[in-house]
Amino acid sequence: MLLLSGYVMAQEEDDGLLPQEPVHYKLKLQRFRYVKPVVEQGDTMWCYLLPELWVYPPLKFKNEKQRRAYNRLVYNVKKVLPIAQQVNGLIAETYETLEMLPTKKEKQAHITRVEHDIKEQYTPQMKKLTYSQGKLLIKLVDRECNQSSYEIVQAFLGPARAAFYQVFAWTFRASLKKEYRPEEEDRLIERVVRQVETGQI
Repeated sequence: MLLLSGYVMAQEEDDGLLPQEPVHYKLKLQRFRYVKPVVEQGDTMWCYLLPELWVYPPLKFKNEKQRRAYNRLVYNVKKVLPIAQQVNGLIAETYETLEMLPTKKEKQAHITRVEHDIKEQYTPQMKKLTYSQGKLLIKLVDRECNQSSYEIVQAFLGPARAAFYQVFAWTFRASLKKEYRPEEEDRLIERVVRQVETGQI
């Protein structure tokens, strides 16, 4: 659970494209400019490759309670989505570092340092999350990393520590093994995430 931290995941560059500064509230989407402009009849035109823009029909709420629940979901996604994306960056960075270390002892020492740094830097931030934000964060980690929080902890700290954190999560009626299902019960969350990423909300 304490491994939820890191930096923003960057999208890989396509051949012949230069990354541009992201606009609005984009957490991982970027636009790209082709290296060479197109010249037609003496006119020079720069061409851009833009990210997908998801368009949804307006939501219709049955009552004010439903509207407030949606607004709360938007707020929670904006708060925890950056953390989930930071986790993905931290995992990539840690794996890359571990690959360069020659011995098991050095790898274990690095993991211990990473765990210590995470606890020191991010524990205050995690303590400020509400119960619903914590459960949402577990789901979004699975979305961003394509693996559950339990699998992440198990890979870095071993099955015993993963089991310990899972039991700890269960005491708060949560599960580190919770999967993200964007086509099923998490459809509304996926809609909000996509709209937040593209600056629509």
